[in-house]
Amino acid sequence: HPFRGLVEGSKDDGNNWNFDVPLLRGDHVTDDAGTGFVHTAPSHGDDDYQIGLKHGLPMTYNVLEDGSYRPTLPLFGGEVIIKPDGKEGGANVAVIKQLAYAGALFAKGKLRHSYPHSWRSKAPLIYRNTAQWFAAIDKPLDDGMNSHGDTIRARALESIDRLVQWTPQTGRNRLYSMIEARPDWVLSRQRAWGVPLTCFVKTGAKPDDADFLLRDATVNARIKAAFEEHGADIWYTDGFKARMLDGLHDPDAYTQVFDVLDVWFDSGSTHAFVLRDREDGAADGIADLYLEGTDQHRGWFHSSMLQACATKGRAPYHGVLTHGFTLDEKGMKMSKSLGNTVAPQEVIDEYGADILRLWVAQSDYTADLRIGREILKGVADSYRRLRNTMRFMLGNLDGFDDAERVNPADMPELEQWVLHRLAELDIEVRKGYAAYDFQGVFQKLFTFATTDLSAFYFDIRKDTLYCDAPDSPRRRAARSVLDILFHRLTTWLAPVLVFTMEDVWLSRFPADDASVHLQDFPDTPADWRNEPLAQKWAGIRAARRAVTAALEIQRRDKVIGASLEAAPVVHVRDEAVMAALKSVDFADICITSNLSLTPDPIPAEAFRMPEVEGVGVVFERADGQKCQRCWKISPDVGSHKHPGTCARCNTALG
Repeated sequence: HPFRGLVEGSKDDGNNWNFDVPLLRGDHVTDDAGTGFVHTAPSHGDDDYQIGLKHGLPMTYNVLEDGSYRPTLPLFGGEVIIKPDGKEGGANVAVIKQLAYAGALFAKGKLRHSYPHSWRSKAPLIYRNTAQWFAAIDKPLDDGMNSHGDTIRARALESIDRLVQWTPQTGRNRLYSMIEARPDWVLSRQRAWGVPLTCFVKTGAKPDDADFLLRDATVNARIKAAFEEHGADIWYTDGFKARMLDGLHDPDAYTQVFDVLDVWFDSGSTHAFVLRDREDGAADGIADLYLEGTDQHRGWFHSSMLQACATKGRAPYHGVLTHGFTLDEKGMKMSKSLGNTVAPQEVIDEYGADILRLWVAQSDYTADLRIGREILKGVADSYRRLRNTMRFMLGNLDGFDDAERVNPADMPELEQWVLHRLAELDIEVRKGYAAYDFQGVFQKLFTFATTDLSAFYFDIRKDTLYCDAPDSPRRRAARSVLDILFHRLTTWLAPVLVFTMEDVWLSRFPADDASVHLQDFPDTPADWRNEPLAQKWAGIRAARRAVTAALEIQRRDKVIGASLEAAPVVHVRDEAVMAALKSVDFADICITSNLSLTPDPIPAEAFRMPEVEGVGVVFERADGQKCQRCWKISPDVGSHKHPGTCARCNTALG
């Protein structure tokens, strides 16, 4: 050693330098940077520590918690390595001077290089090898719960594979690889705050001794009672050890441990003190779901798994859902200094809480989520369209009761098709919610509400709802379907649009004890499913698209102002499609005053859509006058009791 002989005999307490330094092979040292030879300090760095364990090097404890050498260290006792403010102390200079004095200094200089530091204060850190408490995750457990393996690690890996549902599945792979490769869990910390380990050790005994740790159920019961009455700080009060051991053990024979627990052990224990003692069940302490961000695979999900596998024999949860982090519209991390933060309260103040919830439901939460003003505008537009759908139903259900209800078997095909779509959605919605696929659920419901209902069913049935007689079978059927739609859409959307669906529900059922959140999803009869009917109406809707597209050109060119001014001729080549169109009132479906179907060859001037084969549309104007009530153009307008009305409206008016 370069300092060998500088301190003689007893002055060198612990033989600090009077020994030969071995030359050891270390795989962490490279020969392409520097000399390839490095100083080894087994107590101050993981690589050096592993080399020390392998070769039996002495583990010396020369550095104190305050960043200085211990006072009894010859030559350098009390010298400060790093000051509390993070600045360099005088220890380095003192060591260099001693090397020069010993004739062992070849050269000196300064280098700037990366060094471990505190992420909070930016101050450099000193690695120190200290005695700690560990949870040995590969030590066989003799606790009678070996159904899933006999070690903490084995139980955890078994739980990850067989007992837990992961959303998304990548969460399983991440936690599995972490636990598969992790070392023992360091439970203790030396901090001024935290929950104490609450144990006593035999003074003078070694950790491997059988009587090192005091194991006494009565002492533990006393500690538990004191904590429940006074809190964890009771551990630090004068005389606490004597009170706990009084009459059971000699207090002078034991040392009270003042290390505190790793905070992840605190959070990892939540399944025990949050679920286990609940009065409403969950006596086994197993949570249905743990939900947090992706960083918790190394945090809460991880520590909860290890803690529960040690104490319960399995994972503390049946499912784990992981979400990404919130970024701005450009995908940048939010920062006050960049001014790109979006405060949830500001969104709620401007748009309402449901817009914020809807933004989440429309996002793929398994990846990082983007939010910003333009994105929120799009969400608000989706919300308004959905809200208009609910308003349409509320307005047209006024006064509806069971006496008006029509049996599904007696409904027109269009209403039966809507029920078929509800039967399809019922399966998809339940499956989506069970898998926490909120984005999939909302997209399906939004598409149904805006495309199938607002742009198709409602658009067609407006005429029936507004103009048919109140006791008209077609109007009663339409209102019956609206009631069925109302109960399903409000309950299906309630988990996402909490306040809006409650508002909608109370607008129709204003009783004091009414709430959509007290309603279960309605059961949907299986016989509503009708695949042949769905296929038939797929063809009808395709033909309708060709007609509405043809009329839109006439509207764009100012030839007509509304589709009711038209009476198009529709050429259909396919016999099955023709039969389907003839079986319904296709003029009503296309919202025209009249419409002719013909199998004649499609003329050259006819409008065609490439995606709708075999259908051509020739525009013709409707013949007659405009009904002042339903706005349809008909030759019989004005020839009835009520002036300016068609035959249907005249009958409806009585």
